[in-house]
Amino acid sequence: MNNQIPDFSKKSGILKNFDKSTNQIEFYSMDTQENSKVDHSEITSLAATNKKSRFNFITIIATTTLVVTGLLALGIIPRLQKQSELNAFAKSTTKKVSSVNVVKPKVAANFTELVLPSSIQASQETTIYARTSGYLQKKLVDIGERVNRGQLLAIIDAPETDQDVQQARAEVAKSEANLAQVQADLAQKQSNLSQTKANLKARQAELAQARTNLELARQTWQRWQLLQKQGAVTTQAADERQTAFNASRANVDTLIARVNSDQESVNTALAAINSQKANINAFIASKSVSKSDLQRITALQTFKQIVAPFAGVITARNIDTGALISAGSNNNSGNSWLFKIAQTNNLRIRINVPQAFVQSIHTGQTALVRVRELPKKSFSGKVIRTADVLDATSNTLLTEIEVQNSDNLLRPGMYAEVTFKTERANPPLLVPANTLVINADGIQVATVTKEKKVKYQKVELGRDYGTEVEVVSGLSPNVRLITNPTDALQDGKSVQVLASKPKTKN
Repeated sequence: MNNQIPDFSKKSGILKNFDKSTNQIEFYSMDTQENSKVDHSEITSLAATNKKSRFNFITIIATTTLVVTGLLALGIIPRLQKQSELNAFAKSTTKKVSSVNVVKPKVAANFTELVLPSSIQASQETTIYARTSGYLQKKLVDIGERVNRGQLLAIIDAPETDQDVQQARAEVAKSEANLAQVQADLAQKQSNLSQTKANLKARQAELAQARTNLELARQTWQRWQLLQKQGAVTTQAADERQTAFNASRANVDTLIARVNSDQESVNTALAAINSQKANINAFIASKSVSKSDLQRITALQTFKQIVAPFAGVITARNIDTGALISAGSNNNSGNSWLFKIAQTNNLRIRINVPQAFVQSIHTGQTALVRVRELPKKSFSGKVIRTADVLDATSNTLLTEIEVQNSDNLLRPGMYAEVTFKTERANPPLLVPANTLVINADGIQVATVTKEKKVKYQKVELGRDYGTEVEVVSGLSPNVRLITNPTDALQDGKSVQVLASKPKTKN
């Protein structure tokens, strides 16, 4: 046995086998990748020599392992973990079924209350203007005073109007005198016409007698001519008969001229009478104009007294004693109007009823009127008329309500709320407001079908009560509505309906 200890300082390896019979150790060299056999004694001496080297080697290996592990923890492991989470999420997404809460719509009550805002107005309200000019002589009422129909409110001093009345009366008297004169002239002309007609009739009778005499003289002259030719009478006797015939003919011509003259006189008298009648008509018309003017000015004279057109309260006054009053209307400026009066024992309220409730409003229907200033008091009103035509802009029906105000608690101009209790033949459905989906497709609700799939339906809404909304069309009572639907609930997607929890009473 060689007692020389071999140099193993440069040997390094991994223990492979230990032979007890030969007291040798076989190890695998890391440098040469060869097997080496070493005696046990050599190992003993070698252990002391290489103890420090092994410790350093182990330290290096541990340090390297820690560094590599840290790098893996900082780089590879987070990525692997993230990828694993994404895969798990994708797998859960493809397999997960959304859970939803559902409710069913309910039928609204047969009776409903319709509350509409309004403004109270006086049943009659007007502005009083002066119809005659002058100075205010006396003011008898002021704002806030209640007056009766026909009560004297003020007096206007109008001397010009009084003078106009006197002048108009004089014109009427003059017209009456002129008319009497032309009527007298007409009577005289009619009398003259009667005389002329009588003369004409006499001349016509004379003419008729003269024509008879003429015919007799002609026949006599003709017979005497025949007798003269026969020599039965003398020529002188025949000439006398001819002379008598000529005289009768001249008399007839004279009477014809007189008859024609009398006829012309009658025609002239008739023309004068017709002219006089025309004058009479003109004077009658002039008299009527004068009387109308007198009536007009007399009426203006009565307007010096300002009276109330109806019973009410004076709401405004625009004049004082001594003020100059000008007759006019609301188109004039200045002191054109005198008082404003309103009838407040009856009030009227005008409201605009939406189209959905038009069929529920009819004449004679009662309504409840409330004002905020009287929270414990309500007033009964009655629908007295409607416009019967909807406004094209707002699609509402103008409705007028009459309210009795005998206690004078209400004032024109107050804000009020009008409540109608109406019965609906086909009550709509009520759905929670959180079931509605409003997007580019309009107003919809998400429903759950029998196959537990999402189906969107378009609906038409009615009144909005805040937490609940009326649906007037597009929905049946037995559908199941998804509450608080999200964008993830697409049409046709499968869902799971959660069981509703029973409500516990406190």
